[in-house]
Amino acid sequence: MGTMTAPITITADEVNCLIHAYFQDSGFQHSAFSLRMEGRLDHSHHVNKHIPRGELVELLSKALLYSEVEAHWKGDSLARNCKSGFSLLGRHVCAIDPNAPSQPSSQQLGESSMLKVTGENGVKRKSSTPSTEGGRAEKRARKEVEDKDTTVAVDGTPKPATNEVKTSELQQGPSDAVAKKTKTKRSETVRLLQAHKAEVFVVAWNPSAAGQLVSGSRDATINYWNVPSGSYDPSPASQLRPSVTLSNLATSAQADLTSLDWNPDGSLVAIGSYDSILRICTSAGKIYMTDNHHKEPVFAAKFSPSGQWIVTASLDSTSCVWDVKNKRLHRQYRNHEEACCLDVDWLDDSTFASCGSDRVVHIVSLNGTKPIRTLRGHTGELNMVKCNPSRTRLASCSDDTTARIWNIENLHSEKSTCVPVVLKGHKQCLTSIKWCPNTPSGEHELVATASFDFTARLWDSVTGDCLKIFTDHTKHVFTLSFSPDGDQLATGGGDGSLYLYDVKARERTWSWTSGEKTGIFEIDWKKWGEASLLALAMEHKVVAVVDPSKALQSS
Repeated sequence: MGTMTAPITITADEVNCLIHAYFQDSGFQHSAFSLRMEGRLDHSHHVNKHIPRGELVELLSKALLYSEVEAHWKGDSLARNCKSGFSLLGRHVCAIDPNAPSQPSSQQLGESSMLKVTGENGVKRKSSTPSTEGGRAEKRARKEVEDKDTTVAVDGTPKPATNEVKTSELQQGPSDAVAKKTKTKRSETVRLLQAHKAEVFVVAWNPSAAGQLVSGSRDATINYWNVPSGSYDPSPASQLRPSVTLSNLATSAQADLTSLDWNPDGSLVAIGSYDSILRICTSAGKIYMTDNHHKEPVFAAKFSPSGQWIVTASLDSTSCVWDVKNKRLHRQYRNHEEACCLDVDWLDDSTFASCGSDRVVHIVSLNGTKPIRTLRGHTGELNMVKCNPSRTRLASCSDDTTARIWNIENLHSEKSTCVPVVLKGHKQCLTSIKWCPNTPSGEHELVATASFDFTARLWDSVTGDCLKIFTDHTKHVFTLSFSPDGDQLATGGGDGSLYLYDVKARERTWSWTSGEKTGIFEIDWKKWGEASLLALAMEHKVVAVVDPSKALQSS
């Protein structure tokens, strides 16, 4: 008699891989490392499989749905009148309302019941670098906020909680009729570049070579692309291929690429990685230099305005400055003590700002080792710091749901005080902040912020007023970018959607969705002469290139 094959199998190895991915999504890097070592996941044949963000949470959500059906199946129908909820750790105690009728399963299973799941299905691995109250011993998950619950359907698509916004905080998104007008055919406007074998985390256009793009993925692969402007043939036979591929740059299991930045003349690109190594490559795809001074992941690597220096931010609590021409370390700065250093930006060619999980911004001169000024006020870890185009003010955004604008014109004056403009309104942690690159004479500079509360906001950086709340996204907003002329704002998030907004009119002008269960991790928008292109780093292993001129013409 033949042996029956089990229709469902669950192995400890599979469970370990799911938990490992969950740890990474939540920012528990030390726990992920321990599980990988003790579970010998490097030897697992599942280790290279793509596990979507939040896969463990989604599987548990479906298990709860099964538990609901199991508990409420009455004869040939599903009881829908129980007042008690289901949870992973608590035993369900039925509270059937005898006055409410049961409904046939054929009607109900097609309209699956909704579950309450704290937070979203997962978060961007790169941005999951939360701090702890007691230093770096263990990174906590993204903190919950008061309005934290998101309703998640069986397919994992969340419906955001309604944001209560004052009437003074302006109109919400456009009407359905306008929304329909903003849709265009993908083949007319969006080109998909398909060569990566893992999630694409970072993209960067060469500032001087029109159409040259680099993209980096979770598996430590860099692709160089030469993207022509104008119309193209979307057929598979005409698929654009990378001009250069640098694969397996890192040998460690944690090799996510976290940062790409070109020098001003477009001859070199700096690469940050989870394997703790700084790499600089040429525009032709050759390795220019590597350095392993950092002992933890490098989260940012940025050229100075002249291209003479590179500054890096690392989870080992330090920032480093390298002399690019001489290929050597200039100095390593330990100003964040035991806290993770999460981002850096240049104020000028001899001064930079660093921020981290210690909730402060340090202003540092290359001529010294200690900060010349420390900016305090945030109550949560800082995720990004950005200097304005005139290098007179600094913007920071934080897990504390606020952004702050700091005046840095008189940093070296002992009498100078840095009282920030506080931008309040977001309901969850901020993921990104950007300055509008162009400010008309006589007007205040604008900044835009993105948040895990599913919204992006436009602010007056001088008064702190929120000028517009953009509410089109249905999941966390990971990234945003102004157009080079400052007329348009692009946002991308965990729902796989890209939205373009007119900055002056503060209205949506165009939108596109990938049609996949995916996220947009990064947007880079560049212009060369009359040509302008957006690049999107996508979770489902592709790079999307958008021609905004065609998008706006079609709308």
